[in-house]
Amino acid sequence: MRVGEESPQATPVRGHALSATDVTVAYDGVDVVHGASVTLRPGDVTVLVGPNGSGKSTLLRTIARLQRPRSATLTIDADTDGLALTPREFSRHVALLTQGRPTPSGLTVRDVVEFGRYPYRGRWGKADPGGRAAVDRALRMTGVEEFADRGAEHLSGGQLQRVWLAGCLAQETGVLLLDEPTTYLDLRYQIELLDLIRDLADDHGIAVGVVLHDLDQAAAVADRIVLLQSGRIVAEGRPEDVLTAPRLTDTYGIRIEVDTDPSTGRLRTRAIGRHHTRSERLSPTS
Repeated sequence: MRVGEESPQATPVRGHALSATDVTVAYDGVDVVHGASVTLRPGDVTVLVGPNGSGKSTLLRTIARLQRPRSATLTIDADTDGLALTPREFSRHVALLTQGRPTPSGLTVRDVVEFGRYPYRGRWGKADPGGRAAVDRALRMTGVEEFADRGAEHLSGGQLQRVWLAGCLAQETGVLLLDEPTTYLDLRYQIELLDLIRDLADDHGIAVGVVLHDLDQAAAVADRIVLLQSGRIVAEGRPEDVLTAPRLTDTYGIRIEVDTDPSTGRLRTRAIGRHHTRSERLSPTS
């Protein structure tokens, strides 16, 4: 079963709009995110990009309420105060795939994916009528159904990453946040995961927010890109408007060229180092 082989149209989920306004986050009294505002719209994929230390993961975690802000307003569907919801209530609206999740021990893959159903179980393990179908669907969509009864500790890093994603999909939320989800995945599963992200937005109207390092992947999957530098948003908009050579060169501190791939029509980027061409490497030293 290939990732994304089952259409997300089968899931009874409604997309939500999520707006984070004037988000400021401090570590040890020092602001690391400065008054950032991001809106995730149903049916759109919004990608956060920027150099290491630019604040993109911190901003995403703050939107997901895993990081306490110094100040922020969080609104769901224009009329719900996201910060006033209980954790269980919030988890019915927003799911987050974080970086560096631990390897579960003594649990099957199905057990791990079932963790995604915790917002619906209530106290004392109250029954979850839709849980089995949601878990089965998530296993199929992420291509890990064949591992369902295998111990999670026996999986590769890439397989385990897909299992954690399946847990987020089993949560059946209208907003999905992913922090560098292609980490540990080989090329095939990176592309299939990005395809699945697009399917979730296009076919079911999920609002998706993603942190990515790869600018070409960001350009391929995003409706909107948010570019951060030193904890501040320096540009936001369509990929072709944000990912310009001058702006990327200034933000990343290295010459970056941008053109259009003739076979796909998509933007592609190339960072230019001192040894970027064979002819330059072979040129005589003056």
